Amino acid sequence: MNDRTPSTRFHALIPCAGTGTRAGTVQPKQYQQVAGQPMVMHTVQALAQVAPLASGWVILSPDDGHVWAEQGWPAHFKRVACGGASRAESVFNGLQAMLAAGLDPQDWVLVHDAARCLVSPASVTRLIETCRDDAVGGLLALPLPDTLKSEEGGRVLATVPREHKWLAQTPQMFRLQALHDALAAVAASGFAGITDEASAMERLGLKPRLVEGTAQNFKITYPADFALAEAILGSRA
Repeated sequence: MNDRTPSTRFHALIPCAGTGTRAGTVQPKQYQQVAGQPMVMHTVQALAQVAPLASGWVILSPDDGHVWAEQGWPAHFKRVACGGASRAESVFNGLQAMLAAGLDPQDWVLVHDAARCLVSPASVTRLIETCRDDAVGGLLALPLPDTLKSEEGGRVLATVPREHKWLAQTPQMFRLQALHDALAAVAASGFAGITDEASAMERLGLKPRLVEGTAQNFKITYPADFALAEAILGSRA
């Protein structure tokens, strides 16, 4: 099948079942208010602007109690309460829900962190255009800009060469069935060692393509990150 035929479809999957304990928020960090609305809504709305995406799947915890405002919610995005105890499990469960709903196993799925609310539609589109004909798929990433140190006992052990080292970002884009099978292969171990989708594909001996992203596509993790995200969103407005 030619990957550029109209039958090729792309879907976003946003794991949104975590608690974000490092963020220091009372509620799960994805629901923390940033620039006037919950952080995850900025994420959803950014992805909704990516024209090739046929659908979006936001994967919630089964006991999620967040009250969603329908204003601003994209019609082609849905919320599914099948999240798991870890990010990898939430992604795996989400992929199973997508396959059960009848999505083509050869469709592309772009997994994106709910906490990367500053992702630009242009970067996501570039990822799609770069990887749509790739045999494996790929991910947004950033070449490591700083000197990297290894540590022992709170002191520098060595300076690690930064050449050929990248900071992984999201979205990460793979065929739906292929990513499902890669995660299924490690599900019995509790997804041990799987820190992102690319690492699951790497376990199969595959080499995902690196597509350069932007520094603004950082993952909100610590309390100070919220102020920076608010400032960036404000500057865009």
